[in-house]
Amino acid sequence: MRIKAMLMVVSIALTPAVALAQGHTHGHAKQGGVVTEVNDIDYELVARPDVIRLYVRDHDKPVPVTNASAKLTLLNGNEKSEVTLAPTGDKLEATGSFKVARGTKVVAVVTLPGKRAQSVRFEIK
Repeated sequence: MRIKAMLMVVSIALTPAVALAQGHTHGHAKQGGVVTEVNDIDYELVARPDVIRLYVRDHDKPVPVTNASAKLTLLNGNEKSEVTLAPTGDKLEATGSFKVARGTKVVAVVTLPGKRAQSVRFEIK
């Protein structure tokens, strides 16, 4: 009985660490990206060498991005590049050639209609 109780305590204690290790600070990745929450809004970044997409959700519901914008700064060691995302359907997106790999840090400045710009940080896993 003691062993079961100890295992349960350890399991509960490690749950937040596992969630953070996967890059999730809140919510779940619905598009296979990395999720970060800022002011109750979930931002999911999907970064590939040919396309970068940013999905925005409020309590699991898509936020309209028709008049939104985002500027990303990609940091790879000493290398820095900037990307501007534009609305495309239900997401903000840019296509091209991007240097994104495991460990790439991304700082996004996202402006949603009627709201102040938000700084959102990600790390590609």
